[in-house]
Amino acid sequence: MTTDLVIEAEGLVKHFGETKALQGVDLVVPRGTVLGVLGPNGAGKTTAVRILSTLLQPDAGQARINGLDVVRDAERVRHMIGLTGQYASVDEDLTGRQNLVLFGTLLDLGRAGARARAVELLEWFDLTQAADRPAKTYSGGMRRRLDLAASLVGRPDVIFLDEPTTGLDPAKREAMWDVVRSLVTDGSTVLLTTQYLEEADALADEITVIDHGRVIAHDTPDGLKRIVGGQTLEVRPADPARLEETAQILTQVSTGTPADEIRKGMLAVPVTSDAAMTETVARLGAAGITVTELSLHLPSLDEVFFTLTGRPTADDPTTEVAA
Repeated sequence: MTTDLVIEAEGLVKHFGETKALQGVDLVVPRGTVLGVLGPNGAGKTTAVRILSTLLQPDAGQARINGLDVVRDAERVRHMIGLTGQYASVDEDLTGRQNLVLFGTLLDLGRAGARARAVELLEWFDLTQAADRPAKTYSGGMRRRLDLAASLVGRPDVIFLDEPTTGLDPAKREAMWDVVRSLVTDGSTVLLTTQYLEEADALADEITVIDHGRVIAHDTPDGLKRIVGGQTLEVRPADPARLEETAQILTQVSTGTPADEIRKGMLAVPVTSDAAMTETVARLGAAGITVTELSLHLPSLDEVFFTLTGRPTADDPTTEVAA
C-alpha cells in the first residue's frame, strides 16, 4: 500500500439557497485504502461525493482525483472513477446483461469486450441466473448489486459508494462488504459514505465524521473510539456462584469502579489500559476462578458519534439536498 493521496478535497463549500450543505470540508484518501464518510441524513455526505465525482461544482474550495482538478479536468477524472449513488442508475426496461453491455459499449470496451466484462460482473455479483430478465423484475437488493456492477464495468481506479447498502438485508450487506474488500485488494481506492456505524467499522481504514456540512472528526476507527475514553473489560465466570468474587477482582483492577452485571452472569467494568486484561487473568488465576468469556474492547462507533454530536445518527430529521 502506498501513501500517495488519490482523493484530496480542501475547503469545499456548497450552498443550495439558504441550505449550507458543505461549509469548508477537507477530505484525503491514500491510494489503496477505504475512507468511510460517516454522518446522519443532511450532513453533507452526498453533496461531497457529487462534487468529487464531477456532478456538482463547489462554490468554494477545490478537489483533485489522482492530481486532476475535478472542475478543470472533469472529463479526464470521469474516465478513472466509478460511482454508485443512493439511487439506481440502471435502465429497468433492459435486462441485467444489456445494462452492463451498454455501459461497456459507452466506455469503449468494444462489443466483445463489453459482453465479456458483463459475464464477469454478473457472475461476481451472483446475478447470472437473472442476467436476461428485465431489471424492473429484480428485487431491491438485486438492483443494488447490478448498480454497483455497472459502476465497475470500466475497472475504475477510484470508486465512490454513496450509502451502497441502504435497504439491503444483513446477509446482502455482508456480501457487499466482501465486494468492497475485494476491490481494495485489487488496488482500488474507495470513498464510502454510510449511516451504518458497523459498516464504517468493518470496512474503513480511516473515518471522517461530517455533521451539518462540517468535518467534526477524522481518525482510524480505533482512534475515534478512544475519543469516548477508556475500554471495557467483560468477564463471565464459569461458576455463577463465584460472580460476586469475580466482581470484587474487577473492581480492584478498575481502580475502584464497581463492576456491573450487564447480562446474566456477565460482568463489565471500565479500565484505562490494555494491561488490565493481563492483571485480571493473573488475579483470577490466583483465586482459582475459571471463566467462559473474557474480552477487552473499545467503545462502539455509536458511542463515539453520540459523544461528538450529542445525538445518535438516526436522530437528524433533515433530508440531504440531492441537487
